[in-house]
Amino acid sequence: MVADPARQRAANRRTGLTLLAIVLVFFVGVFLARIYGTPGVSIAVLGCAVLLFLVVAIGRNLRR
Repeated sequence: MVADPARQRAANRRTGLTLLAIVLVFFVGVFLARIYGTPGVSIAVLGCAVLLFLVVAIGRNLRR
C-alpha cells in the first residue's frame, strides 16, 4: 500500500492511461479491420497490441 497520496494518484493515473491505451488500440484495430475487410489486418493489430503491452509490462517490472 502506498502511504503518500500524491504517489497513489500518480500510480492510479498511470494505470488509467495504460487501460485507455489498450482500449484505443483495440478500437482502432476493429475500425481498420472493418475498413480493409481482411482478417490479416485484425490479426496484425491484435498481435501488435499484445506485443506492445507485454513489452510495457515487462519493462515496468525490470525498472523496479
